[in-house]
Amino acid sequence: MERRTGVREAEADGTASGPDPDARWLALLMHAAFFLLLGASLTRFLMRHPGEARTPWIIALSITLAVLYLLGPVLGSRPTPRRLAWLGVLVAVWMVLVVLAPSFAWCAVPLFYTGLRILPPRAALALVALLTAFVVAAQLRLATGFDPNLVLAPPAVAAVATAVFVHMQRQAVRQRDLAARQRELIDDLLRTRRELAATERREGTLAERQRLSMEIHDTLAQGLSSQQMLLQAADRTWAADPDAARRHVRTATGIAERNLAEARRFVHDLAPADLAEGGGLEAALHALAARESAQAPGTLTVRCHVEGAPHAPLPDRVQSALLRIAQGALANVREHAGATAAGLTLTHLDDRVVLDIGDNGRGFTPEPGAPRATGTGGAGSTGGAASTVRGHGLPAIRARVQQLGGTLTIESAPGEGTVLSAEIPLTPTENPTEAPA
Repeated sequence: MERRTGVREAEADGTASGPDPDARWLALLMHAAFFLLLGASLTRFLMRHPGEARTPWIIALSITLAVLYLLGPVLGSRPTPRRLAWLGVLVAVWMVLVVLAPSFAWCAVPLFYTGLRILPPRAALALVALLTAFVVAAQLRLATGFDPNLVLAPPAVAAVATAVFVHMQRQAVRQRDLAARQRELIDDLLRTRRELAATERREGTLAERQRLSMEIHDTLAQGLSSQQMLLQAADRTWAADPDAARRHVRTATGIAERNLAEARRFVHDLAPADLAEGGGLEAALHALAARESAQAPGTLTVRCHVEGAPHAPLPDRVQSALLRIAQGALANVREHAGATAAGLTLTHLDDRVVLDIGDNGRGFTPEPGAPRATGTGGAGSTGGAASTVRGHGLPAIRARVQQLGGTLTIESAPGEGTVLSAEIPLTPTENPTEAPA
């Protein structure tokens, strides 16, 4: 309501949304018409009534009327008390002129426009009726006899002019209201876009944080954990078996070098270091298997096998995710399964790629009622929820598979080892799921 009132006040003031070209054009036309009619009326009077006693009064009143009319724009367009007083004096001077010289009656047409612009609707209509009555009376005084046209034509002309002006004014108000609503809608749209952009930035930040946490867990954290275990083993065997202790230290040094390469790769583009070295996913998996076997010689042997060949190079994000899944799963095997052998099997099919990680460890029993694909263990996870409680192991693997629209399957039983299978489609999937084994 306050906005609409402000729009109407601005309309009356001629400043809503900037100057209105049509309103300015109409105002200039009416001003020109007023002075033209005033000059024509004064000239007609002087030509027909030269040297009369009322002539000086007519000239003085004409000049006064012209000066008063010129003061109108200075006072503004709002219906202030000063503006209303000015209009009253202007109309009074015109009435006196019409009484003294009926030829000044047609100056009423510009006064119609002035009254309709300034006054409220009812007051403006009353003023139009009063001016029309004076015009009719003046025309009857000038006529030699009664003429119906002189009685009916001025009211008809005044009615048409008033109706056209009121219609134009209402159309202008509607257009300004529409423009104001459009501005509000545009402002709402811009605000919504800003909020959406902010939301997307927040979601992107959270997703990137989650991705980085998984990357760090599967690389730096696992490497540091392995180094800790190797250094602890070296400390325990340093006095009894110095050669074995030195082997543990050298292995820990190699892991530290790999972690340093991963850290530098994070800084560069967060791609896995094994993939960045060239050779693709197959070479990276073979290198991972060899490295895991070398970390615990004689304790855990990891073999890698590739079946089939890809029809086209795998997308970088698929290769990166599968390598991280293999790293996370083998870390669980090494820390929790008590296994002596594990295997990586990469299978290329027509429309998907499958990575299986299996071990001969202790296995585990999923929680009662839980789907085996969403059990609390992982490849080589034992002791119930050991890996899940300790870190991001299985949840990180599950998140990577879901981000690629794939399925994660886990098969495990006590004493029978564990097989984790990650199946990634090579075409987008709208509803990623985890399929129970």
